[in-house]
Amino acid sequence: MASLPLFADKGSARPLRPHQHTALAMLKRSFLAGNRRTVVQLPTGAGKTRLAAEIASGALAKGRTVAFTVPAISLIDQTVDSFALEGICDVGVMQSTHVLQNMAMPVQVCSVQTLAKRGCPDVDVVIVDECHQQFEIVREWMAKRPNVTFIGLSATPWARGMGDDWQALVCPVSMQDLIDQGFLAPFRVYAPTHPDLSGVKMQAGDYHEGQLAEVMSDGGLVADVVRTWLQLADWRPTLVFAVNRAHAAQLQREFAASGVPMGYCDANVDLIERKFLFDQMARREIAGIVNVGTLTTGVDADVRCVVLARPTRSEMLFVQMIGRALRTAPGKADALILDHSDNHARLGFVTDIHHDRLLCGKEKNTTRKEREDPMPKECKSCGALKPPKVSLCPHCGFKPERVSEVEFEEGELVEVKGGKKSKPTMAEKQAFWSMANCVDRERGKHGKLAAALYKGKFGVWPRGLDASPVQPSPEFLSYERSRRIAYVKSKGKRP
Repeated sequence: MASLPLFADKGSARPLRPHQHTALAMLKRSFLAGNRRTVVQLPTGAGKTRLAAEIASGALAKGRTVAFTVPAISLIDQTVDSFALEGICDVGVMQSTHVLQNMAMPVQVCSVQTLAKRGCPDVDVVIVDECHQQFEIVREWMAKRPNVTFIGLSATPWARGMGDDWQALVCPVSMQDLIDQGFLAPFRVYAPTHPDLSGVKMQAGDYHEGQLAEVMSDGGLVADVVRTWLQLADWRPTLVFAVNRAHAAQLQREFAASGVPMGYCDANVDLIERKFLFDQMARREIAGIVNVGTLTTGVDADVRCVVLARPTRSEMLFVQMIGRALRTAPGKADALILDHSDNHARLGFVTDIHHDRLLCGKEKNTTRKEREDPMPKECKSCGALKPPKVSLCPHCGFKPERVSEVEFEEGELVEVKGGKKSKPTMAEKQAFWSMANCVDRERGKHGKLAAALYKGKFGVWPRGLDASPVQPSPEFLSYERSRRIAYVKSKGKRP
């Protein structure tokens, strides 16, 4: 047997993680079994580019040439930089008039759009990033060059027909494994609203976009997205996924009306503008970005909250959206998922989605709900989703039978920590009362607003406290704003 064009011994700039070593070992076994086209499933944040660099280094050490294909121009420079960190500097780029164009280099980073126009390079190894997108030029390349080694990389290799082009699938690690090992952040899910999608037709395996946008643009649903974010997100850097441009613009306006600046991104926002948006989010000049189907891949920013205002039946889109918030970051305890689209009721938790083979032809993977598997349930206390068949809520410690320990407030999600709420101190009550009086005076409510806010917060009227006003904190302003929105909504009006 001819020697494999991979796996030469080589030291690397950064040590591989255990699951990356496993991926290499599984790839080697697949090739030894005679497979020349193998897909590696690696969840978001598992280090696909790091693994690709290791594969490329091994091939270069054996005198082989390599091509790495990317589905979007935005990933070209990101890949070149990642390869350089691993000591791979002899890189050419096939993309328009890129400054690094050089076909003599042994490693070529290629945009699939350029490949479709110029043709494919003659190389020994091809690494296909986001291979589930199944670009026609890559399929043609595989058909014309059966002796070339192709390696596909994807977090979601579940598209129909992949089994017609690829021979094997290896899954070295699960998303839950990466969370347990600390490589990905744990997450909490809240499902505060349940849109009625019974009248929305299906189109190409997912909801009809026009009809879906009409349902999700309902004023009450849009207002509830903002209200829930104000209550739960604590101004975490956020990505909001909308249905279409009009829906995204509506959400952005609703956030702005509540004093929350959000950026906007769709397919017409170029790479420079997107970088500016993420820089603004990192500096906390904006709270997040409302986007339409553009920020599902290649996002390495510190995202700590995802708002799903876009219902889908696609497991691939669902996992890609939530994956944006699962990367770890300093000071990040968890990721917050606010599902206003009932996606979890249809698809379950992202950590439960798994398929162990590639689909051929018109085969369709069945979802957990279609298989009638148990689905996540909503905690009656804090509103968070908990795993099926689990009585004790992992987020607030509530058990359904312990009704006496639960406090309900109409229209508001309340997360109770440790089963019982700790009593607020007098200092906390005084601070709240002082800030309430400041806002009351600014609004000219003559004490009525301050008293109502205090009663709503603590369940009793203020007694024996100093009414001197104090400048309100951002957290207090968010709370007060959420109460105004809830009040207006209870009257059947728009905020």
